[in-house]
Amino acid sequence: MYSPALTDFILMVKNSGYMFITGPDVVRSVTQEEVSKEELGGAAVHTSISGVAHLAAENDIECINYIRELISFLPGNNMEEPPFVATSDSPTRLTPELSMLIPTNPNQPYNIKEMIEAVADDNSFFELQAEYAANIVIGYIRLNGKTVGVVANQPLVLAGTLDIDASVKAARFVRFCDAFNIPLLTLVDVPGFLPGVDQEYGGIIRNGAKLLYAYCEATVPKVTVITRKAYGGAYDVMSSKHIRGDVNFAFPTAEIAVMGPDGAVNILFRKEIDKAGDPEEKRKELQTEYREKFANPYRAAELGYVDEVIDPAITRMRLIRSFEMLANKRQSNPPKKHSNLPL
Repeated sequence: MYSPALTDFILMVKNSGYMFITGPDVVRSVTQEEVSKEELGGAAVHTSISGVAHLAAENDIECINYIRELISFLPGNNMEEPPFVATSDSPTRLTPELSMLIPTNPNQPYNIKEMIEAVADDNSFFELQAEYAANIVIGYIRLNGKTVGVVANQPLVLAGTLDIDASVKAARFVRFCDAFNIPLLTLVDVPGFLPGVDQEYGGIIRNGAKLLYAYCEATVPKVTVITRKAYGGAYDVMSSKHIRGDVNFAFPTAEIAVMGPDGAVNILFRKEIDKAGDPEEKRKELQTEYREKFANPYRAAELGYVDEVIDPAITRMRLIRSFEMLANKRQSNPPKKHSNLPL
């Protein structure tokens, strides 16, 4: 048996807890850099820059309370099911507020945490690593009393794109949930992987593969909701049907395609746009046509990539029913000594 250990989650107390391999004195003598304990390995550093710590508490009492709440979501070991916590929050409660959450303007951001809290029992969400790689959100909720791990793109930060840090953060969380029989809910609004020289030089292909690998290997129940953008490889990575997602829903606002209308039209219809009397007007016309024909959830549903296009108001109810349906899911990976992570 394997139980959750200190290495799985790290909590720090601000202004009193520090972590580093080499202290300020060694750094000063070797590199001549002047740095304090707080600047080198304080709670702020490890929760926002390095990503080593999951939570930072103001004092010891708050830290203990964090630990208690975190443990309440987790099983005692990998052979147990997560604990059940009774709730008075009805499993058929509607979420009409979600109908107004997604902006009609595809370039306007919104806070995905509002959706997470709306569907959760008692609107309670226990977030981890909130300040690190904030373009992806991870944490725990309960649905009808049962623990569910949540992975969600955050449109408020970098438009919800996946970068190196976000990919690794989410991958580790998915692996942990799978190790301890915790079902996974994935909320998707991702326009793609973050472009840039730094990302390519840093190995976004290798690090992005970690998230892909984590979802592919996970055998726990996996339910996905596409709220808006789901483009290209980033769409595939976020627990799509293509990597064994069990139940995949989409809102009517979802746009599922190889790439966004802007980029696709510029590539596919470049000659046609250049020849047009009013190139800008022609571009807008083609973008609208592309969005109606391809970048919508109904085409994806026809192809079997989405199980159902749902009204946002019934999201909580459909999620609970889906996880109940998958409660007895039994799936195993091919036997082998061990697999080879894309490290």
